Amino acid sequence: MREHPVILFDGVCNLCNAAVQFVIKYDREKLFRFASLQSDAGTLLLRNKYPDSNFPDSIILVIGSKFYTRSTAALLIARKLGGIISFLYGFIIVPAFIRNLLYKVIAKNRYKWFGRTAECMMPTSELQSRFL
Repeated sequence: MREHPVILFDGVCNLCNAAVQFVIKYDREKLFRFASLQSDAGTLLLRNKYPDSNFPDSIILVIGSKFYTRSTAALLIARKLGGIISFLYGFIIVPAFIRNLLYKVIAKNRYKWFGRTAECMMPTSELQSRFL
């Protein structure tokens, strides 16, 4: 059985929820699994890597025992989606501290610019198996 990469996201962030919907739409192989950072599954996954509960405020991609955050996570997700979207992975050559400057500005302002919901997104019954 193939191990699925897991995308951990801010479940109350409208931008993050839209990004998850985008990945679901273009993940034709149904490779990715999802969990919100606020969920029990997300907290459990993070507790292994960040035992002091000081979780990063970022999208997190978990592949096996490796954790990727911020722009690196986003670019790895794009690469795994395939098609034209995978060309975004070419930006990996830009040093992470530069890529993450833009990421941090968006992340810091995501609620102000895109809003937030009162509760985490609930997957439809057909998507339930892809959420932890």
